[in-house]
Amino acid sequence: MENYFNYFTEIEEHFQKRRGSGLLLSTLDWALIETWKDAGIPLEAALRGIDAAFDRYEQRPRSKKVNSLAYCSQEVLAAAEDMKEAAVGTEREEKPGTTLGFEPTDIVAFFRRNAALLESAKLPTGGAISAQPIAQESAQALRDMAAELEATSAPRRLEDLERRMTVLEEKLFAILLASTADEEIMNVRAQADRELAPYRSKMPFSQIEQLHKQYVHKRLLEKYKLPRLSLFYM
Repeated sequence: MENYFNYFTEIEEHFQKRRGSGLLLSTLDWALIETWKDAGIPLEAALRGIDAAFDRYEQRPRSKKVNSLAYCSQEVLAAAEDMKEAAVGTEREEKPGTTLGFEPTDIVAFFRRNAALLESAKLPTGGAISAQPIAQESAQALRDMAAELEATSAPRRLEDLERRMTVLEEKLFAILLASTADEEIMNVRAQADRELAPYRSKMPFSQIEQLHKQYVHKRLLEKYKLPRLSLFYM
């Protein structure tokens, strides 16, 4: 998948433009965009799918407004599949060391900013499991990578950096789930179930499960004021 600085904001702005209002995206919508990003769906496919969904909507007698990006999900997946089939044999090779538009100085600033947020976060410390040591460990890893980027003229490939961010995030999510009170986790899961209920018949089961997971993760990060570590959030 191409690395887009504005993957999330372009989708949000395009959805708002087609809807005809400045409706803010919900937690569910942002989690859905994240599942598309994680699945490798190109930005162009997401925008095409949104257009196709609204074109179909506008051909029907008008009733209620489209209030969720989930309405476009099937068309986005179809557009991604069409692009994949059309691109067979045309994939481009990435040159070693390329950063695809990401400046090393920007990445360094991003890592250090996130390290500071991790170090200052008020995380659950009660019970047998504490999230604080993992947060501190992740912050130090970010600072180490920032220093490495500053010190070398041949920075790591973005894929290597993003893979490391994925490992750090997965550890952070796991410790947050383990250290947050069961009742709070159950409440978040119940809320996710309620918001996803209207779309269960319109999305593949695997996407529903991934979306549910992303929703819970996003709520936990919001609760503890923690940053996303992925380079897509630069």
